[in-house]
Amino acid sequence: MTQVPCSASELRTLFLFEKLADDQLAWLCERGHVELMQTGPVYTEGDPAECFYVLVEGAVVMSARVGADDVEVLRTDQRGVYAGAWHAYLGDRVPQRYKNSLRVTEPSRFFVLGAKDVAAMMREWFPMALHLLEGLFFGMQSTQQVVGQRERLLALGSLSAGLTHELNNPAAAAVRATAALRERVAGMRHKLGMIASGPYERPELESLIRLQEEAVERVAKAPSLTPMEATDREDALGDWLDEREVGDAWDIAPIFVQAGFDIDWLEHVAASVPPSVLGGALRWLTYTVESEMLMREIEDSTARISSLVTAAKQYSQMDRAPYQTVDIHELLDSTLIMLGRKIGDDVDIRRDYDRSLPPIPAYAAELNQVWTNLIDNAVSAMDRRGVLTMRTFADHDSLIVEIGDTGPGIPAEIQGRIFEPFFTTKAVGEGTGLGLDISWRIVVKKHHGDLRVESVPGDTRFQVRLPFVAPREVTLPG
Repeated sequence: MTQVPCSASELRTLFLFEKLADDQLAWLCERGHVELMQTGPVYTEGDPAECFYVLVEGAVVMSARVGADDVEVLRTDQRGVYAGAWHAYLGDRVPQRYKNSLRVTEPSRFFVLGAKDVAAMMREWFPMALHLLEGLFFGMQSTQQVVGQRERLLALGSLSAGLTHELNNPAAAAVRATAALRERVAGMRHKLGMIASGPYERPELESLIRLQEEAVERVAKAPSLTPMEATDREDALGDWLDEREVGDAWDIAPIFVQAGFDIDWLEHVAASVPPSVLGGALRWLTYTVESEMLMREIEDSTARISSLVTAAKQYSQMDRAPYQTVDIHELLDSTLIMLGRKIGDDVDIRRDYDRSLPPIPAYAAELNQVWTNLIDNAVSAMDRRGVLTMRTFADHDSLIVEIGDTGPGIPAEIQGRIFEPFFTTKAVGEGTGLGLDISWRIVVKKHHGDLRVESVPGDTRFQVRLPFVAPREVTLPG
């Protein structure tokens, strides 16, 4: 680092100092200095915040520590951006440490002012503004904590109830199937004992084992039938079993239909074993296919539980860096899964995704909060009955996520107010009026995108515009 002369006239060209008087600019040059820095670090997150930096010329990158990684947050080459000890005026009421790391990517010049001088300048030059800033800072900090916590708790309660319900269904199905499977296995053991002591010769036993394997294969390839088709096939199989005096024919027929058996295959079974053991062979196959179908039900149920847990982790972004490159479709789908119970069965979800879109840099968990707010509003507007459309597409240098509904629409006279905090059209107790405000701040302030709405009766569309590349910033928060 090399100190170079400070020019008051050059400082005046920076937007931060352009309104200062001559004596104030002279004071800055007297107390501060200009440094020429080569490529490399300027300061490191967590170190004591000793200096306030204003970029005179050059280019900088700001990063924040996430676990063991440094994640790039901002990049800019605009003159006048500032960073460092700009909270010095708050004194020891807040930790006076750098909240991020700053480095230069090319030789750059900074105006540098010590933290104590920053605090003195604020107290002496702007006493009223200092009180206003202090009140604003601590007031906003308190409000954001309360509001953010309230919104998170509301969302968490709703999502937890939905997730519990969604997990309970496959878990209960797995428990039922396991109990039924235990009965079928006991029946198979009993039937196996009868076969072992019965009049079966070795070739007949080999035929039974071969038929058992074929039956399992047919279960895996069983076609999906309409209720009418299933009923017709049950009647046909029941008549076939009755004609051959197979006991419990009308209890066995539905199981065989579900397993994918037809008359031709039953004829194949009849041709493979002597008529005297046909009934026993068919009941043995009944136990086999029932056991196979129950195992598949358990497999499907546990797979559903696993997918729900995966969706919950994707939604919450557990064990992942806050700022990362993400596939936007994974975020949208995980949110839809988490909101599945709240959306209900009467909402038709239509996905129109452009799967060729590349991953984008984003705060994934916070974008999931945006999707949650927009989908929840859409479903509520439709009174949980209608069409919810999820669409993604590219528009120049941005990725667009469009969430549409077929509800009554947003009246034109209030469309300009819906992103205001605490503005809501819901009944008292049904909404905080903060969902769209928080969504707007996440999209616009944090991701430097855009959030807008187009609405007519029967067609409301919220469009979230996100940049494909993290943009350069005008100001750097400290």
